[in-house]
Amino acid sequence: MTGIIGLDHVQLAIPAGGEEQMRAYFCDLLGMVEVPKPDNLSPSGLWLEGGGAKLHIGVDPDFVSARKAHPAFLVDNLEVLRDRLTQAGYTAQDDKPVEGYVRFFTFDPFGNRIELMQQA
Repeated sequence: MTGIIGLDHVQLAIPAGGEEQMRAYFCDLLGMVEVPKPDNLSPSGLWLEGGGAKLHIGVDPDFVSARKAHPAFLVDNLEVLRDRLTQAGYTAQDDKPVEGYVRFFTFDPFGNRIELMQQA
């Protein structure tokens, strides 16, 4: 059967000029690393990687935050990240339990919903 064989990346939108805030959030707080974008793509936005996850941040002139749709990132120490985020002024919102995981939701600097989860 031919079909989906994996996930290459997730893209989140931001308003123009928001790259530095996203670098601070995803690189400084969550430990992702910025990687170069191909030269033939728009110079705005950024590409990030961490733990096998790939995140593309794209500028949308008609930006509206994703308040329900979200990426869910597996992490190695949920409590350390919870503390780091809350100390930086972000909320960490617990949700209904999911068997085999501990998790919470938070929002990036532009209101996009982000789920962080760790295997229990």
